[in-house]
This record gives sequence, C-alpha cells and structure tokens, in this order.
Amino acid sequence: MNEPKINYQKELDKELQKLKKEEKIPRLLVHSCCAPCSSYVLEYLSDFFEITVFYYNPNIYPESEYAKRVEEQQMLIHDMTFKYPVSFLAGNYDTKKFYEMAKGLEKVQEGGERCFRCYELRLRETAELAAEQGFDYFTTTLSISPMKNAQKLNEIGAKLASEYDVQYLFSDFKKKNGYKRSIELSGEYGLYRQDYCGCVFSMRERQMEEL
Repeated sequence: MNEPKINYQKELDKELQKLKKEEKIPRLLVHSCCAPCSSYVLEYLSDFFEITVFYYNPNIYPESEYAKRVEEQQMLIHDMTFKYPVSFLAGNYDTKKFYEMAKGLEKVQEGGERCFRCYELRLRETAELAAEQGFDYFTTTLSISPMKNAQKLNEIGAKLASEYDVQYLFSDFKKKNGYKRSIELSGEYGLYRQDYCGCVFSMRERQMEEL
C-alpha cells in the first residue's frame, strides 16, 4: 500500500508560522539552480530568514552557460529589495564530480535516476556547508520547476538533514503560483531564462525535441 504523499507547501507554511510566533530570524542556506528559479523563492523567504544563496551546479554545460547563470544570480540579488540580508556564495565548478556521478546513466531520460542523483550531489554539498558554517536551515530552489520531482527532492533533503544534523526546509515552491510568479519576476528584472535544465544531457534532449 502506497503511503500518502506529503503536502510540502503545508509543511513549509507550518514552519514559517512557527518562526513568526517565535520572532526568530534564522540563517538559511539556499541552493540555487538559476536566477529565475530563485526570484520567487527569495521574494517569499526573505521576510523570514537571513539568506545566503549557494550557487553550486557542477552539472551546468558549457562553461559559458555556467558563467552567465552566476552573473544573472548575482545581478538579481543586487537588484532585488529584501527585508533581511541576502548574500551570495559560489561553490566549486567541478564538472568531473558531475560526470563521475552520471557514469552509466548518460542515456537515462530527463527526470529519471540521473536527475535524482544530481539532486543529491548538489543538496549534499549544501547540507555539508550548512553544517560547517552553522546555518539553521538549508533548502533548494529546485522544487519551483514543474519539471522537478518535489517528492524526491524533499526525501533527499530529509535524509541529508539527518546525516548532517542541520534542519531541511521542506518546500514545493511551484505551489501558490510560485512558478508563475518566477516568470513575472524574470520579466520585471530582465532575467535570462534558459531553455534547458543545464547539463549536456538535458541540452541534447531539448535539441532532439526541436528537430
């Protein structure tokens, strides 16, 4: 018998209400995949947390795309107005780590096991850094995308929270029109919106769809 799916937006709402009552402003490390996805997340969470945006994406291909996304992320943080401070931190662009993880899964369709392992690769780095630097919570912007598996992301986040002893902020940011709002904010701030997830495999899949 399948277990009922958890409503992660409700879990997030509960946590935010608790923080509001306690009048706490915790430190949150947010893994970001790109500026457009982070736009709504930052608008939403910056009323409750002091945020550091952690840009760790060794999956991005090619390097020029990676550099473009970093620049857009920094520009967005500079241009947006927040209640509490939002800072930026870049991770290592270690593509070797990504390709080692993807070995043997190169032909798996987007949204499958290769993507799940990529979620974990990036979230593990985030959890480790959050634990090392004494953050109260960590999370990721990835659940804002309709193409990403929020259930799997939150399961990985919970597992890593237990491993690293730092709280994971559950989320399904596409809810409450989050994805729609991210498109609106991208327009407002003139953000570059890429047409593929980021890795060479997603780029090839998109190119095949366009043929």
